[in-house]
This record gives sequence, structure tokens and C-alpha cells, in this order.
Amino acid sequence: MSGRYAIPLSGLKEGCHTIDFEIDKEFFDLFEESEVKEGSLIASIEMDKRTTHADLVIRISGSVRICCDRCLEVYSQEVYCDNRLLIKFGKSVEDTDPDILSLSSDEHELDLKQHIYEFIHLALPLRRVHPDSDDGSSTCDPVMMKKLEEFIVEEENKKDPRWNELKKLINDN
Repeated sequence: MSGRYAIPLSGLKEGCHTIDFEIDKEFFDLFEESEVKEGSLIASIEMDKRTTHADLVIRISGSVRICCDRCLEVYSQEVYCDNRLLIKFGKSVEDTDPDILSLSSDEHELDLKQHIYEFIHLALPLRRVHPDSDDGSSTCDPVMMKKLEEFIVEEENKKDPRWNELKKLINDN
């Protein structure tokens, strides 16, 4: 097997197979542009190989170290995802479905590195902030939070009198 995150297809018998890959800092170093620089995850691949295709279920679980959107400190974010990938063997055809891959018959391995990378990033929350403590208070860096509070601009509570006239119209109808 030439790739660390590849499954050898030649010589692999038909049927169900399970392959586990460890995902760590070395994995994320392969992707220079990655916002995740380190983590500790397991990618468990359940592969049902047939003559014409292979059906893969890719389960990834563990944690990654990412930057908090609020205080900019690095924290540990739990990651879990379940994904499916269908591999068609034979003539290479351009598919528009990202969950279906076509591999030519001369391919001898299936490199999953890019897919695993994308699945991890898609599993991250949109808003990445430190989780709150058990009592509900923020676990963000207190020095940074204090600095942010200094720059918060509070809006003046001025009421525009034009809205009062419009509200009367609504109430009358």
C-alpha cells in the first residue's frame, strides 16, 4: 500500500472489510491550508466490496484542536460523523454526485485522504467557541473577554417617532 490512508483494491476479496485509520497531527500536516493543525481521531471504514462497486461507510470520531471564534485561543472540539461513499469500478465516468466515485479498472488502491479531510471539516460546527462550563459560564480566555468588553458599543435607545404613526395604522386595521 503506497498511501497511508489508502485501501488496497487489488487482491481484496469480495465481501465486508473493516479498516481503521488513525488521524493525528501528521495527517493534518499533509494539508497546508487546513485550519485544523492537530487532532486525535479514528476513521473507521466499513467496506462492502463487490465486483462492480464498493459501498463504504466512513465513521470518524475523536477531537481536533481549533481556534475559538470568540477569544482566539485553541481548544479541543469533539468530532463525530457518519458518511457514505459509493465506488464504481470500470470505465472512469465524470459523476456530478460527490458521494459516488468512479475508478478505472487499472486503479490498485483507493486513497481516502482527501475524503477524510473533507468529512472532518464538514463535521465541525459553524460557530466554533469554547464549550460553557457546567455552571453555564464561558470558558473562553478571561483576559481576551475583558478586552472585547472594552470595545462593545452600546446602541442608544432612541425611538423614531415615524414608527409610532405606522404602528397606529397597523392597530387600526
